[in-house]
Amino acid sequence: MTKRNSKEDKTIPVAREEVRVGKRKRETARVVVTKTVHERKEVVDEPLAKETVRVERVAVNRFVAQPEPVRQEGDVTIIPLYEERLVVEKKLLLREEVRITRERTDIREPQEVTLRTEDVQVERRPPGGKATPRSQNT
Repeated sequence: MTKRNSKEDKTIPVAREEVRVGKRKRETARVVVTKTVHERKEVVDEPLAKETVRVERVAVNRFVAQPEPVRQEGDVTIIPLYEERLVVEKKLLLREEVRITRERTDIREPQEVTLRTEDVQVERRPPGGKATPRSQNT
């Protein structure tokens, strides 16, 4: 056992600190956003292409030595049709041709379309104060 001397005893004060952290809402400003839509009419006038096809059958009735391929003459596509006929000798008869003609017509039909533009009005209001408007187009 050890003896304690009263002169050697010291008192050390102990302090304790505490921190409390919290959040609270505080209004610093308000914002009011107003959106308006403006419409305007515009006419779109672009040419439209219209294509029609006319089929014409032309009788030829001519003997040929060999088949002819499909051919193009300008806007007309010619498709030969053949028939074999028995004669003392066999010959190729060009019976008819089918002619397909393309015709193109441009048509203008103006059309009215609606275009929209949006505007935005932004107002920043301090708490209890007057609005300070800011306008912005979108």
